[in-house]
Amino acid sequence: MSKIWEHITNKAPLAPTSDDAYMRTALGLARRGLGNVWPNPAVGCIIVKDNIVLGRGWTQPGGRPHAETVALSRAGEDARGATAYVTLEPCSHHGKTPPCAEALIEAGITRVVIALEDPDPRVSGRGIKMLKDAGIEIILNVCREEALEVNEGFFLKVLKERPMFTMKMATTLDGKIAVHTGESEWITEAPTRQQGHLLRANHDAIMVGIGTATEDNPKLTCRLAGLEDHSPVRIVIDRRMRLPLTHHLVTEAHRIPTWMFTLGDQDDIRAEAYQEAGMELIVPPHSNNEGGITLDWVASELGKRGLTRVLVEGGSHLCAAMMRRKLVDRLAWMRAPRLMGHDGIPVVQAFGVDHLEDTPFFDRNGLFGSGDDLVELYRRRDLDLS
Repeated sequence: MSKIWEHITNKAPLAPTSDDAYMRTALGLARRGLGNVWPNPAVGCIIVKDNIVLGRGWTQPGGRPHAETVALSRAGEDARGATAYVTLEPCSHHGKTPPCAEALIEAGITRVVIALEDPDPRVSGRGIKMLKDAGIEIILNVCREEALEVNEGFFLKVLKERPMFTMKMATTLDGKIAVHTGESEWITEAPTRQQGHLLRANHDAIMVGIGTATEDNPKLTCRLAGLEDHSPVRIVIDRRMRLPLTHHLVTEAHRIPTWMFTLGDQDDIRAEAYQEAGMELIVPPHSNNEGGITLDWVASELGKRGLTRVLVEGGSHLCAAMMRRKLVDRLAWMRAPRLMGHDGIPVVQAFGVDHLEDTPFFDRNGLFGSGDDLVELYRRRDLDLS
């Protein structure tokens, strides 16, 4: 397991047969779906009887089959009389798959332990009621906070109509991302860059501004052995269509979904070239009259498209703009033991803070060494998921 996830999820040891221990096993399974199940939540499920795990499952790529269906199919007839541990309330509605609550009832499950109630209004409370009405014992809120952290992006999509944004920062100790000439490869060491690629695999999309895109010509793909097919959607904010047609984001757009947020009124021929290369152009309504692209609209549009987790990889102006709009939910800060001084390029440009109380505040929930580098993980303190 990546150290990123070890430091987020490891808690004090528990008795191997406790509800908490089994739920944490299910949460470990749920994390396997992060980055490839959107717009669905990443759910884990295990079926247990007489302290023996009979079946386990997690949400499969594309969001189906669901975790409960997979676990029940593996348990088979032995599931009758067993306990199901599920990291999110089983669904109760007919969608692309039958209701998971119904499947648990038909399998003869007698006890269901649930970490979180589903915020989706199609499900919220209904799956629990269906199970209770069938005479099944329900235990709620086991490892609730850990489960909420796994599906924070899904909750934000449902409740706030936008995805969770993680800001990835690779800097010197004094917070610089490049020397004044623009040179930045490589500030951090190879093991730390591998941690960054794993973050890409665990998110639905990667977003950059046009400055970073043109200066670095990044591929924005996951290049870890065995995870090459986990490369997420690539997103660039390019109001004026400055992205060169020879750029990696353009030339590989037929292979990897690539979206450009643009005003769309610059050059019809250039726009057609992007589209022929496989890029999708996303244009705000009435852009000429409303004066451009706002990050609030971008966040809303990404939520409408089903994204739950977006990794932001710069640049410093995009970071500042997102901080200003309070759109940064997590930080993955990777620091190299170097100093650049005042003339280095800062990871975040000025974003209008006049008082200390106006600064975004984050709680640290992970810290570990990576070679000579240091990786710090943070979660925004005032994030409201109610």
